[in-house]
Amino acid sequence: MAAPGNAEQTQLQDMEEDEAGVEEREMESDEEEGMGVENSDDEEDESSEDEKENEAEIQRLEEQLSINAFDYNCHVDLIKLLKHEGELFRLRKARQKMSELFPLTEEIWLDWLKDEIRLTEEDANREKVYELFERAVKDYICPEIWLEYAQYSIGGMGSPGGIDKVRSIFERAVTAVGLHMTKGQTLWEAYREFENALLSTLQLVAEPPKLAEYQAYIEFELKEGDPPRIQITFERALAENCLVPDMWTKYTTYLDRQLKIKDLVLSTHERAVRNCPWTMSLWKSYLLALERHGSDHHTVSDVFEKALNAGFIQATDYVEIWQAYLDYLRRRVDFSKGELHFLYSGRSSGLVLVFTLPSCVSAGFGESGDPSCVIMQIWARIEARHCKNMQKARELWDSIMTKGNAKYANMWLEYYNLERAYGDTAHCRKALHRAVQCSSDYPEHACEVLLTFERVEGTLEDWDTAVQKTETRLNRVNEQRAKAAERGATQVRQEEERVEQRRKAKADKKSQKKVQKGRAGEKRKAGRDDDQDEWNKDSAPKRNAPPGYKPGGGTKKPQQEAGLPPRNQNDEKPELRDDTSSVFISNLAYTMEEPEAKLKALFETCGPIKQIRPVFSNKGSFKGYCYLQFESLVSVSEALKLDRREVEGRPMFVSPCVDKSKNPDFKVFKYNTSLEKHKIFISGLPFSITKEQLEEMCKNHGSVREVRLVTYRSGKPKGLAYVEFADEAQASQAVLKLDGMDVEGCKISVAISNPPRRSMMDKPGSSRPAADMMSRQVYGARGKGRTQLSLLPRSLHRQTAPVGKVENGTAAERATASTAPNAAGESRSLSNADFAKMLLNK
Repeated sequence: MAAPGNAEQTQLQDMEEDEAGVEEREMESDEEEGMGVENSDDEEDESSEDEKENEAEIQRLEEQLSINAFDYNCHVDLIKLLKHEGELFRLRKARQKMSELFPLTEEIWLDWLKDEIRLTEEDANREKVYELFERAVKDYICPEIWLEYAQYSIGGMGSPGGIDKVRSIFERAVTAVGLHMTKGQTLWEAYREFENALLSTLQLVAEPPKLAEYQAYIEFELKEGDPPRIQITFERALAENCLVPDMWTKYTTYLDRQLKIKDLVLSTHERAVRNCPWTMSLWKSYLLALERHGSDHHTVSDVFEKALNAGFIQATDYVEIWQAYLDYLRRRVDFSKGELHFLYSGRSSGLVLVFTLPSCVSAGFGESGDPSCVIMQIWARIEARHCKNMQKARELWDSIMTKGNAKYANMWLEYYNLERAYGDTAHCRKALHRAVQCSSDYPEHACEVLLTFERVEGTLEDWDTAVQKTETRLNRVNEQRAKAAERGATQVRQEEERVEQRRKAKADKKSQKKVQKGRAGEKRKAGRDDDQDEWNKDSAPKRNAPPGYKPGGGTKKPQQEAGLPPRNQNDEKPELRDDTSSVFISNLAYTMEEPEAKLKALFETCGPIKQIRPVFSNKGSFKGYCYLQFESLVSVSEALKLDRREVEGRPMFVSPCVDKSKNPDFKVFKYNTSLEKHKIFISGLPFSITKEQLEEMCKNHGSVREVRLVTYRSGKPKGLAYVEFADEAQASQAVLKLDGMDVEGCKISVAISNPPRRSMMDKPGSSRPAADMMSRQVYGARGKGRTQLSLLPRSLHRQTAPVGKVENGTAAERATASTAPNAAGESRSLSNADFAKMLLNK
């Protein structure tokens, strides 16, 4: 164990050593700090020296460029030094100067553009960057610069027109570098992502364009003139409107005149006739395209045979397709080489068949298939012009004239022109003389041509003969025209007399009805008074009174007491009425309360109303029609627009106010009874369908002008409708698309509107046969049988039995006495008292 003194000594030694260590460490740290300061000072000195060197180099380069501005490497080195030094203003100036002298590389442009994008954050300075991009894309075709341009423009989408600007830049980019082998794909992917992002934000379901939109789109692309875009637009439109012949016609015409690529043109023509085989013009264009692109004769003939079997609607279509095929045959003949054998074979297989064309068309169209004999005229010209066979041409023209064409002057002049070109003077003179003699439509023109011909070719005798024949013919024509005018005037006068007779007969019939109604009223009144007196004086045995009998029966109250509406003062003053400023309103509900107030509220928007005259019956009930007079004539046209407006569940009819006694043939509702190619007729519709629903269903197939639902007079639907389109093509497409469609569980039928013609017996003013009138009297006004229930008491039926079988002789005698002829030879009608006595005495 160590002594205490030694321990203290040891501690002192340790403390001394520690203090020495601390001093050493402090000295070392001081030395290190001194060395660090020296190092930093050295670095600062070095950087300042580098800056000085760079600045000196920059000045050297600028001086060198001032001597030789076209030193390319000097420009590049200067730009690198300025970018390293961070001299932005001088760097922009150096780049600007170099770009004015040289086209910059892709790397230099991208560095410049990225620096400017980082410095330009405000929207106001974006236009400067856009201008810089426009300069960059002009130097070289650089996909990366275009991609940077498009991505930068996306940042400005929020500004007005920003989306359109981005799309425009992408369109220019894919047009410029979209076909780049290695980098063009990047632009397409960026464009697709941009459009997908827009579509996801809109969240809309795009409807397929309609026919009208496609047509406008096609017109726009045709003006732009880019063939690929035009072709794809046509294909898109035809994929959804393949049954529209006009669209196929426009497409094939464009291909024939612009692209002229054989495979594309012929395949499109084939698709056109397969989709719309009923359209003759498409077949005709197909034949011309086959000939234009040098197809063999067998192919053309096959297409022609298919066209004949396509089933055209009109006979003129067959004539035109034959004419196109014969033109093709004629063009195949080289007359300079004497290839008449082909022409004769063509005549045997084609032209001679055309001569019998009416026989194959008459089965469906009659002799109206080719009334002007166009095909035979062409045949005659070929015989005269190419075959030098005028005899055959004259025979053909004789056949043409015998088919009802001899009365037309222009047909004779066509024959005359043929003789003038390929015939002789004698046949020309003969043709003109026949024209003067036979033509009935324009004989003056034929006479003028004959006189002109004789002035040039004829002798004095020929001239005298022509003058005499033309004067005789014209005098006869004038006489015939005068007689025809006289007959026409007579027919007009007779028709006016018939109209006047019908008007008088109608007026007499109305007056007779009024007289008969007055007499019947007097008889009923007298009968009621006699019945009451005889009933009160009756002393017959006491029996029970008939059901419903009231001893104290009274008379009816006057009109004012019965609750009738007060008569309008203007009704008693016809001179205050003006039919020209009035309308007739009908088909109103009989139960309408206060019709005058309701109609005034309905029609006051049309103009100031002068008076409303509702018509009531003798019992005070509304008859469902009235007259409304305006202050001004202009209001009538506005009121007529309310026709068929629904009022209390019924269609209200509004028509001009016309005096039928002065205009007995006036009809308000006149509908076309001929074929309406732009209108369709729909049947089998559900009764719940509305006009708006039907219009919405039809407008997908074209522009709808009018929709009319057919209803009964009560307003209940019949399940029928007419829809009018803008043109025939849209109506045809609607028929093909809508026919057989299921609408609310009902299968509808759709066809082109072709209303049946009205017979003469259905027209107003026509006289009906006696049998028809008898049938209406027997069966009633609507053709239905009258009731089979007898409304006469049994006593009256029993009087027809034999006298021995009558139960009550007194009743039989009274019945006989009551029905016996009076002194004047007329049978007296039974009164109510007679009926009562019969019932009580039974």
